[in-house]
Amino acid sequence: MRWLSLVGLVALVGCVDVVEQGPVSQPAPQANSRPKATTPTRAQVNQFISVVQRVEPIAERECRARSPRANCDFRIVVDDRPGQPPNAYQTLDRDGQPILAFTLPLIAQVRNQDELAFVMGHEAAHHISGHIPRQQQNAAAGAILLGGLAAITGASQTIVDQAVDIGAGVGARSYSKNFELEADALGTVITHNAGYNPVRGAEFFSQLPDPGNRFLGTHPPNAQRVETVRRVAAGL
Repeated sequence: MRWLSLVGLVALVGCVDVVEQGPVSQPAPQANSRPKATTPTRAQVNQFISVVQRVEPIAERECRARSPRANCDFRIVVDDRPGQPPNAYQTLDRDGQPILAFTLPLIAQVRNQDELAFVMGHEAAHHISGHIPRQQQNAAAGAILLGGLAAITGASQTIVDQAVDIGAGVGARSYSKNFELEADALGTVITHNAGYNPVRGAEFFSQLPDPGNRFLGTHPPNAQRVETVRRVAAGL
């Protein structure tokens, strides 16, 4: 995967025209509506850089305070792969450094600094809360449990392997909704401490399809997430 630095992002915007198209997952735009931009303008690039400069040190401070044994040196990058949807995610590089990645369409479609800061704080909170290793542990437990049950019944190796895969998937999803709400709560604190309005920032959820309360869904209902943000923000 190619990571784009903030300097590279500025250069990209300087040499590429803004391209606008509607996401294929949404209804076609009406005649009097504009499709959503997929490449940020220079003003949006500057907004992104400004938010990074304010949120990153706050996120690292919260990380050191809450998870002193964790690697708290966040690297915030841009995922410029073509065709990506508006998205942000947290991952780790080979050395365990936490990566917060943002696609170009997301940078182009957030409506204000508060929304961008909240998304950034939310992704940082995933790392601070240790969600990747916790999810890996849940996946491993599910794989062992379901794979072991299949083996006990005398199933073939093919069936056992399938059971292991299914168990890992179920295990990984078991607590994902709780992880999202935990990240929303801590992300609210980070957003607030960075000087932004987390309640206004959580209005970003209004741009996302509501996942509802599906069994083994990966994200909780949008209303529950907004309520979490409001509750935490009221206590700050």
